[in-house]
Amino acid sequence: MEINLPDVVQEVTAEFQRYERALNENDVDVLNELFWNNSLTLRYGIAEMLYGHEAITAFRSGIAPGTGARRLQNTVITTFGQNYATANTEYIRPGSSTIGRQSHSWVRFPEGWRIAAAHVSRMDNPAK
Repeated sequence: MEINLPDVVQEVTAEFQRYERALNENDVDVLNELFWNNSLTLRYGIAEMLYGHEAITAFRSGIAPGTGARRLQNTVITTFGQNYATANTEYIRPGSSTIGRQSHSWVRFPEGWRIAAAHVSRMDNPAK
């Protein structure tokens, strides 16, 4: 298996950045699009466990816009072959004393790259 083929890394990075823009702009349509539309999709959040695309979209529709763009750090995107990738990052929101961690499993489907699984957590910021 070929790891981190440059063209695949570029594709996943572009989709990851698209997700980040949509998250910061509260573009629910793009966020919903980027999650695999399947009952097997899951998202473990700060205070929720969402199973299936339908649950994820229902959750997103009830979220108020964020408190400003978050700053990413230590982002690592790793691709495995042509059709699978992971994206892991840490984030800090303005005025927050916590550091967030986010991981995605991305899969290439006929309709494009989609998130099949996501996990978000927070911890005290060791730098503060």
